[in-house]
Amino acid sequence: MSAGCAMYSQVQHDERDKLVTEHAVLVKRIAHHIASRLPSNIQVDDLIQSGMIGLLEASKNYDPSQGASFETYASIRIRGAVLDEVRGTDWTPRSVTRKIRDVSQAVHEVENALGRDPTNAEVAEHMGIGLDEYHTILKDSMSARLFSLEQVEDEHGLPGQTSVAEPERKHEELSFKQALAKEIQNLPEKEQLMMSLYYNDELNLKEIGVVLNVSESRVSQIHGQALIRLRSRLHSWLG
Repeated sequence: MSAGCAMYSQVQHDERDKLVTEHAVLVKRIAHHIASRLPSNIQVDDLIQSGMIGLLEASKNYDPSQGASFETYASIRIRGAVLDEVRGTDWTPRSVTRKIRDVSQAVHEVENALGRDPTNAEVAEHMGIGLDEYHTILKDSMSARLFSLEQVEDEHGLPGQTSVAEPERKHEELSFKQALAKEIQNLPEKEQLMMSLYYNDELNLKEIGVVLNVSESRVSQIHGQALIRLRSRLHSWLG
């Protein structure tokens, strides 16, 4: 390698190191934001470590000629790396997953019987359980891997699916996303607003509670109910 090439390579390396050093705080901010929406047993240090890998990859692959700032580009890569770490961790006990599926089926059955959105009390009565137990299941659904909207396509088997041709896979993925968007629009108004604040605006439960003028635990119930309702209505996709 010539002296000029070596010097150019060293300059590139130094620039990447500088980007990583300057944006390390971005990794912590994203990791803590995502961790705040996950169960307490998820270690934020693991998320930060994965985020740092995303930042390193961003520093190597960033192309300023594409128009996006490095912070914008890195944020996407960091968030993707952290979510990959989350996706690889199934923290939901089987007993919780089973109960959530039972509630989803019950919601589907009561909706069909009544021809409208059932109340929590009506679903609980249909299941033969108390309202407190039903609310506990709703709260559990908040942290269940099964119900993360970032995961719902994985459960359906869309991303990375190799058993179908690429055009067919993309068509199926688009169809599923359209079905999901339609069902979100059909949710009760308060659940629609909560989903928008949580997933689009990325507010935490406390902040959403302020907007909706309800307690944080009530926001958790609303979120859980919305996710269960979506699963019951997308049962033909999710099985």
